[in-house]
Amino acid sequence: MLSRRNATVAAAVGAGVAWIATITTLIAHEDDPGAPSAPALRDQLTEALSGRDADALAALFDVPGSGATDLADDYVRALGADRVRDLAVRLTPDEHAPTSAVVTGISGPGTRFTYQLAVTSTNGRWTVAFTPPLP
Repeated sequence: MLSRRNATVAAAVGAGVAWIATITTLIAHEDDPGAPSAPALRDQLTEALSGRDADALAALFDVPGSGATDLADDYVRALGADRVRDLAVRLTPDEHAPTSAVVTGISGPGTRFTYQLAVTSTNGRWTVAFTPPLP
């Protein structure tokens, strides 16, 4: 029979092992970033930008590590600070095999803007990258 002290230590070690196993399992089963198709990427990117949803936006970025979350938070903060509205996303040059996403909108003072994001596809998942798109 275990003493009270040994039982407490065993329980603490068991809880630690269970916690590590749970975290490992959750990470291993986490979805890869991106959307399942190029049109879905366009729709999800439009929704995330228009809705100022940093979590949804981070899930579409091709950024290693925790950089996607930080970048998405900053991006959403900038959209709100500039009072950006009427956002739209168009995939070019082909809707089903794009190399870039063209984001358009209107900033707070009424100035129209347009910029491109590179679109990548890896293992059937479509993402956007903050690198210059290749022609």
